[in-house]
Amino acid sequence: MSDTGSGSLPAPAGARPGAAAARANANTTAARPARRGWPFDHGYRPGRFTGWLLPVAVLLLSEAGARLDIIPARLLPPPSELAQTLWSLAVRGELLPHIWASLARVVAGFAIGSALAIALGLLVGISRRAEALLEPSFQALRAIPSLAWIPLLLLWLGIDETPKIVLIAIGAFFPVYLNLVAGIRDIDVKLIEVGTSSGLDTTELIRHILLPASLPYLFAGLRGGLSLAWMFLVAAELIAATRGVGYLLSDGRESSRPDLVLAAILILALLGKLSDSLLRLLEQRCLRWRDAHRPASPKS
Repeated sequence: MSDTGSGSLPAPAGARPGAAAARANANTTAARPARRGWPFDHGYRPGRFTGWLLPVAVLLLSEAGARLDIIPARLLPPPSELAQTLWSLAVRGELLPHIWASLARVVAGFAIGSALAIALGLLVGISRRAEALLEPSFQALRAIPSLAWIPLLLLWLGIDETPKIVLIAIGAFFPVYLNLVAGIRDIDVKLIEVGTSSGLDTTELIRHILLPASLPYLFAGLRGGLSLAWMFLVAAELIAATRGVGYLLSDGRESSRPDLVLAAILILALLGKLSDSLLRLLEQRCLRWRDAHRPASPKS
């Protein structure tokens, strides 16, 4: 006597063993809700002001700590006092000249250092002879601290703008160079073989294959070089500077004014963030073809 109360249907003739179980598992998987959290948070869309939450909270806590005498104001002035310091500098007409002087130095040094890094990075990336000749020296120079260059640059180039720009260029050079070389070495050999078999010469190979394929690494190096350019700016403006954000920092230290020191640090942070955001915007425009740079899909 057959069991008709089990509720199961006989498998169709010719069906493979386990096909019904596979279909059941597929239906279960389709009905299962999408996983949230890393690395399944591709649908997350941050708010416009999400990145402001942490700095605003830090500012509010600093202000409250100073008002309640929890934090000594002589060591960490409240944000309101920093705002007054910046306003007084702006009213006296001193703030913008300092900012423009530092900005011009960073732009010039970053442009020179990045251009040299791209040229030498391409050379080392495509030539084993150039790598054997240049790479050991570059690795040794990369280990030299920024302050160690100052006496030598003063002896060689004097005390005008040239040593400041050269020092910033040195800081921007190595991140761009290292990332570009790593990007070229990470290119699939088959792409290069296709290019050479298609009759591309060296210039066309660099333009159509090497640079486009290594763009993600190059932009990572450019952003790292830009941040180091702002860091080297402070050391550069110690070289007999009379104008610049680094000069404000040094002046605040010599006059024992923590409000001026923190105001200069705040200006450096804002300028660094603004310049990095501009470079990141350029990166997103140039790398639209990457999945990581496509707009996040809206949540269902």
